[in-house]
Order: sequence, then structure tokens, then C-alpha cells
Amino acid sequence: MSASPTSLSAFSGQRLPGLLPVSLILLAAAWMAAQSLDQPWASWLFHQQGDTWSLKRDFMLETVLHRSGRLVSQLAWAGVLMATLAYWRTPSAHAWTRPAARLLVSVLASTACVAWLKATTHMDCPWDLVGFGGERPFVPLFAHRPVELGTPACFPAAHAAGGYAWVALYFFCLHAAPRWRHAGLGAGLLAGIVFGLAQQLRGAHFLSHDIASLAICWAVACSVDRIGTWFASRSQGQDRA
Repeated sequence: MSASPTSLSAFSGQRLPGLLPVSLILLAAAWMAAQSLDQPWASWLFHQQGDTWSLKRDFMLETVLHRSGRLVSQLAWAGVLMATLAYWRTPSAHAWTRPAARLLVSVLASTACVAWLKATTHMDCPWDLVGFGGERPFVPLFAHRPVELGTPACFPAAHAAGGYAWVALYFFCLHAAPRWRHAGLGAGLLAGIVFGLAQQLRGAHFLSHDIASLAICWAVACSVDRIGTWFASRSQGQDRA
């Protein structure tokens, strides 16, 4: 049994003011990880592999979790899109097609934001750095980067974002099947953690890269749901007028 649109709007409105600041907490956690955890954690992983990224070409990590994992995320998005378009004009399906549309926008916007930041921050991957098998010195996020060091694209973590973007399932379930909202959130978190850890083991990302991706994905999911709820409430008000 699904909740009424009015009760769902109220439920969402009560939660969102407290949910959106979670992204600020996650960004603070990413900054602290960058300051104190990134290098020790990556060094430990590097040392455990014999002071080389021996898992860089590992079949499970590279082919299954990286390449195939990215494909699964893309296929999931395409599947939701096709289902939403197929039932969009069916009145009995409005309870889930509207939330599904927000889910699609949120996942796409999250991955696009992370991709744009990757192309502009020019942070190195661990495997490119001195001390981790690479040749480049570490340059902090907001520090001046010499031109001769190139323009790498490793921050935030795009592959982890391909999983974390699905934390938007929380809001989809919040509107379509409220009691499953925490399961939806858990699915997105689990996908992001698995994808992110796989890349850390390969030397592709630091821990802070993944936390930053989660912060961005959660902020986008909250924002898309808030905007969507506002438009839905406005539309209902106009229909009653």
C-alpha cells in the first residue's frame, strides 16, 4: 500500500533539511582523509602488494568490478529509463514513474558533476606518484600545479560515483515505496564502496577521492528530490486552483 502524495511530500520535506548537510559532513571527512589517511592507507595497500600495484590488472578488480561494473550501472540507468518511458502515460503508474524520472536525473547529474570536477581539478592517481611506483610529486588539491606535470584526472573518483550515484534510490523509494528507502540507500552505498575499494586496491584512487564522490552524489540526490518535490507541490496547487 503506497502513501498519498500529500503525506509523501510532507515526509520528504521534513527530512530534507536534515539530509542535505550530510554532504558537508562528508566533504569535511574527505578533507580530513586527504590530510591524514590517504597516504598511510595507500602506502599500506602498496606495501601489501609487494611495493607495486600488482592488482592493477587483476581480472576481478579491473574487468569485473571496474569495466563490467561501469557497464552494469549504465545498463541499470537505461533500464529505468525504458521502464519510465513505457509507463509514463499510464495513470496507475504515476506513483513510481515520477520518482523514477527524478532518479534518472539524479544519477546522470551526479556522474556528470564528478566527471566535470575530474577534468578540472587535475589531481594525480596514487600509481602516478613518487613513492607509489610513479614519477610525479604529490600536489595538493588547491596548490599551484606546474604545467610540466600535465593535467591528470583522478579526483573525485568517477567509478565510485557510478555506484554512489544510486544513493538516489533512497528518494525514489521514499516516494514510491517508503519502507524500502533504507534498502535503496544501502544499495547505492554498497555499490559505491565496492567500486571504490576495487579502484583503491588497483592504485587508481585515494580514500578521500571516494568520500568526495559520495558527498557530491548525495548533495545532488537531495537537491534533485527537493526541486522535484517543489515542482510537484506547485503543480498540485495549480490543479486545485
